Amino acid sequence: MRFPFVTFNRSRHNTRAQERDDSDMKMQRLAALAAGLSLAIAGTHAHAGDVMAGVYAHGLGVKQSREGGVDPLIGYSTDPIGALWWLGKPSVHVIVAGNTNVPTDFVAAGFDWRIKLFSSKWYIRPGIGIAYSTGKTQVENPYTPGLTPAEKEHLLHIANTRIEFGSHALFEPELALGYHITPKWTAELSYVHLSNGEILHHGQNQALDDVGLRAIYHFGR
Repeated sequence: MRFPFVTFNRSRHNTRAQERDDSDMKMQRLAALAAGLSLAIAGTHAHAGDVMAGVYAHGLGVKQSREGGVDPLIGYSTDPIGALWWLGKPSVHVIVAGNTNVPTDFVAAGFDWRIKLFSSKWYIRPGIGIAYSTGKTQVENPYTPGLTPAEKEHLLHIANTRIEFGSHALFEPELALGYHITPKWTAELSYVHLSNGEILHHGQNQALDDVGLRAIYHFGR
């Protein structure tokens, strides 16, 4: 995978191994960028915010679930930023996730808003951001004239096992239902969606819908 300290077991097929290696290089750069951005945000926001870690089911739809695996996720979210009162005082979040089965991984950054429900312990957290995914943007037609049987078989395998996002740049709307276990610890049921929305790319727009649980620790004041 992508987090420097984790290695996942995937297919031994040479082509997929090369694809994974390319994805690993991309995600290492993305993870480093996300870590740097998180530190910068934390430093400018008095070192207060949330760190999170969770595991998500990878893809809810039939075409999405064909990739398989799960998505471990880590992230950081600031406290509400008062200077952005004109946006409803959002928090800024940065998340990085990697799939255990195929090199469909992503890093995302955006805004989210924590809204209390019923009591001080329950809340919802809608959010919106921009993501970069290492997933497939498009798959070559396996029935293109001139392909060898091996090339055709390989492209058919990709077409039947991968999501075709259309672009690497994607929108990242999300929604979470959270519960404060203690003043410092929170648990969330979280939904994350990735797609180009036919705005960042015109044409193919297969999306990814992840649902999972994440634990959150609040530090600082």
